[in-house]
Amino acid sequence: MTAVRQVDVLVVGAGPAGLAAAARLATAGAGRVEVLERETRPGGVPRHCPHGGFGTWTRPLTGPRYAHLLTAAAERAGAVIRTRTTALDWEVAATSGTNVLLTVGPEGPEALAARAVVLATGARERPRAARLVPGTRPAGVYTTGELQQAVHLFGQRIGTRAVVVGARDVSYAAARTVRTAGAEVVALVTEHPRARTSPARARSARLVQGVPLLTDTTVTELLGHGRLSGVRVRHRDGRTTVLPCDTVVFTGDFVPDHELARRGALDLDPGTRGPAVHTALHTSRPGVFAAGNLLHAVEPAGTAAREGARAAAAVLRHLAGAPWPHPGIPVTVEAPLRWITPNLLTPDRSHPAAAPPPPHLLRIDAPLPRPVLYVHQDGRLLHRARLGVRTAQPHRTLTLGVSWHGRVDPEGGEVRVSAG
Repeated sequence: MTAVRQVDVLVVGAGPAGLAAAARLATAGAGRVEVLERETRPGGVPRHCPHGGFGTWTRPLTGPRYAHLLTAAAERAGAVIRTRTTALDWEVAATSGTNVLLTVGPEGPEALAARAVVLATGARERPRAARLVPGTRPAGVYTTGELQQAVHLFGQRIGTRAVVVGARDVSYAAARTVRTAGAEVVALVTEHPRARTSPARARSARLVQGVPLLTDTTVTELLGHGRLSGVRVRHRDGRTTVLPCDTVVFTGDFVPDHELARRGALDLDPGTRGPAVHTALHTSRPGVFAAGNLLHAVEPAGTAAREGARAAAAVLRHLAGAPWPHPGIPVTVEAPLRWITPNLLTPDRSHPAAAPPPPHLLRIDAPLPRPVLYVHQDGRLLHRARLGVRTAQPHRTLTLGVSWHGRVDPEGGEVRVSAG
């Protein structure tokens, strides 16, 4: 049996959420803080995003620079970052009840016991197989992450003509990477009636960069042997067309990287498909917290980093002896809302929270003009909030304040959030 090594806090994932959590925990003197990262270098997705948009408005950064600063902050604080190390499964120490993670790395298998665990495993794009796109299995098929790593980290050639599947922000970033690699973007293809990005970005890609956008169009088959030769698409009216290309990039359609959470029998939220969490990011497993895009696929790196810092604050309270919250009241949504996080509440008016909780994050499935959010419990209206946007879009995050938390009945049923 593998010997168990003890640490104080174990952070799984060295992206923005995990690094921010580790830096704050180590700075606060939480003991030995270790970060496990299965990639060869820490930093997460920003490592292979050379464009700007990271950091703050006053100090904008490229993705690699942002990843470097987060990594340096964690290491400077005293956190130990172990790359090429994967967490495989869980155990519970029989004597102490602490969580034990079974890991494997360059030195072989190891069992790590921790007083607290922060899951920050992020999200991933669903590849071609998960999207059930039939056809042959040629070379030249990528997700955005695979494309960016190939081009920006390894300097690989990707082909000459590419079709990008999707029309979200990440899809346009993928198109830019394709052009950086010296290839032509044949088209962006989306099943939706319009691009799910800002009108200015879509207009610039179409008019300035000459990238066609095919809406109401679905990729139905990949063609070619050895190397991709084209993709067959179906339009809304039933017509099919073959777009000749030697590269296809599947973008968007993010899902939380929740395999480790599932292995640990954590309760998952049906909307986000990540761990269900309280406002302080506690999960259903005592001693285990979650943060970042594991909770909501997918939000910006800055949002993930802020959640990592929030999780660290909750970990510090847990290490100081704060009780673990009860299972909590589920917070669910109705269509066209897609998900909400945090999605558990534990009202306790006799013990106010150590800090005011942040607002809830929400996403929708379809454009919603002049949106108003309603919060009900057992048919009782708890809150009504008109959002300050003319039309809410599926590619933009909505926020719901927490002033209604004090009106939730601790003995009542689930809280429902709807939009109108």
